Amino acid sequence: MVSRPQQVWQNPVRLGGFGHIRPAKIRENPYSQAMNPIEPSRNPIRAALHGRVGVPIAVLRAAHRPAILRHLLALGEHDRYLRFGYAANDAHIRRYVEGLRFERDEVFGIFNWRMRLIAMAHLAYMVRSRQEQAAEFGVSVAATARGRGYGARLFAHAMRHARNEGVAQLVIHTLSENAPMLAIARKAGASVQREGGESEAHLVLPPADFRSSLSQWWQDSVARGHYALKNGHYRLRRWVWRALARQRTVVS
Repeated sequence: MVSRPQQVWQNPVRLGGFGHIRPAKIRENPYSQAMNPIEPSRNPIRAALHGRVGVPIAVLRAAHRPAILRHLLALGEHDRYLRFGYAANDAHIRRYVEGLRFERDEVFGIFNWRMRLIAMAHLAYMVRSRQEQAAEFGVSVAATARGRGYGARLFAHAMRHARNEGVAQLVIHTLSENAPMLAIARKAGASVQREGGESEAHLVLPPADFRSSLSQWWQDSVARGHYALKNGHYRLRRWVWRALARQRTVVS
């Protein structure tokens, strides 16, 4: 069996995850690959870690619980199985959302222009010993938003935040059949231990430095502005549609 670290606390539900990696199609110098075979633009994880914003990722707060619940309840039966490691019903999901501790953990998400949460990640901090702190990662992506690299970008975002918080290791518990999540972990350099139907990935994080801190500040700032823009656009569009609906009612 896989040896699991002793934790000071337990999450209400085990984290799992799924996602897809599809490198962005970016025009580049034809000689760039020969000069630098590990080109960040070819990998969404490396691109995010090198400070490229790509898709802005918002920090979710307690006020976002309804959006998180709506996102998770929309997952299909098999997707829930991959996300939580068991056949989670609606009651399990509601209990999980209510148990999210935003004051301790970090939750990230990607919204579309209709302010629907289409991808989210949960970074749960845990203490292995007095000298070592670790974090557990779980991610889910809406069925309509897969194949865009959102899972990989959320993973890179979580890596950067965990690193800047002094976390030494990122841990992923998932089912062995969850190939997309294991591919994301391996792509980032994690070691994967498989034991029957379950797998555990471990990724050692480097210490925080000025570049990682600046990258986090910059990407979080851009994400806040992008979220405000989307929210304003959504509210304006709703106001216009309501005004048009009232006008039609008066005319009729």
